[in-house]
Amino acid sequence: MKKKILFIINTMGQAGAETALIELLKKLQTMDDIELFLYVIIPCGELFEKVPRKVKILNKTYSKASLHSFLGHMIIAKELIYSFFYKLTGFKNCKLIIGNIKEQKAKGNKLQWDKLLWRLLAEGRPIRKDTYHMAVAYLEGAATYYLGDKVKAACKAAFVHIDYELAGYSPYMDRDCYKSMDRIYVVSKGVGEKFSKIYPQYRKKIRLFRNLLDRELIVEKADRGIGFTDDFDGIRLVSVGRLHYQKAYDLAIEALAKILNEGYKVRWYVIGEGKERSNLKKLIKKYGVREAFVLLGKKDNPYPYINQADIFVQASRFEGKSIAIEEAQILGKAIIASDCTGNAEQIISGHDGSLFSLNVDNLVREIKKLIDNPILRGQYEKNTKEKNFEDPKDMEDFLYLIRARR
Repeated sequence: MKKKILFIINTMGQAGAETALIELLKKLQTMDDIELFLYVIIPCGELFEKVPRKVKILNKTYSKASLHSFLGHMIIAKELIYSFFYKLTGFKNCKLIIGNIKEQKAKGNKLQWDKLLWRLLAEGRPIRKDTYHMAVAYLEGAATYYLGDKVKAACKAAFVHIDYELAGYSPYMDRDCYKSMDRIYVVSKGVGEKFSKIYPQYRKKIRLFRNLLDRELIVEKADRGIGFTDDFDGIRLVSVGRLHYQKAYDLAIEALAKILNEGYKVRWYVIGEGKERSNLKKLIKKYGVREAFVLLGKKDNPYPYINQADIFVQASRFEGKSIAIEEAQILGKAIIASDCTGNAEQIISGHDGSLFSLNVDNLVREIKKLIDNPILRGQYEKNTKEKNFEDPKDMEDFLYLIRARR
């Protein structure tokens, strides 16, 4: 009999973890002894379109609309209202939410409301009646809570893609959901180290599983797309990622203003969408960089823009392991990135990119250095193209976990 494997994820929006999940599903669907299922907590997102044909989607209804579209916002609101009022999860978890707000504030970081809502959404989803050979929560938050509480499986695994310490999660909100996991897969060693600080009791469950990417497809899409259509002939900086506090675009805007004031001919293009758009537009106006800091929005094919960039910049406050950096490396770009969890494992500073401690002045310095030194930029590009991204041992452990259980 085929082994039934269930994957659970929060949404199917066009983001890094969702992209990596599609690639993993593609590999698994080629195996004759596996039957694949997918359940999405908020059943919305463009990447439903990319789900391999052999994967059975368990949501009764779902939408391929962007999470940032009007329809996407309506679906999110509907799911929250259903969970909060109909299933009463908001009232049941009121004490839990208040406690987590206090925890986030105590850490001194910006309050991340989305992390508070994942528990409510997970508890509002129905219990799965089927029993699976293996069930996998491919993202933190709701997917992992749902797996821990409402799914029956002989074997359970959870993926962690983010710096758990800085992302707004906490054991208080998690309610020991990782206790039932047989494996905890982390996308970088740094992610594993940060997770182990929060959950030292589960250190032995942790394994490394790096993101999967289709290298040939990325190169092909970069070559066949259009990319920039403006007539700008200066230095193009490109960043890719949702418009979120995590990505530190507020600092990027201020940095660009300083660079322009020193006479450099530069434009900075950001590919992605998110809730910070209105705030970023205010900052763009405040710093007088309307023409130079360009919010391109979401692009179905971002690769021509990355390919045509002079420098790729990833100035995040925190990461797990950036798929955007890996995509830029596949396309042979010179990269500047903040020295945070994940990024530090992807780039050897001074060899295939530059790492810096995140603040405006450091960001300005690194950008100017690569603009002023095209030979160094070329060396970074050459060394980046030679990188190897995947390790077959990651998949070996995952398949062992599937096949060792009867």
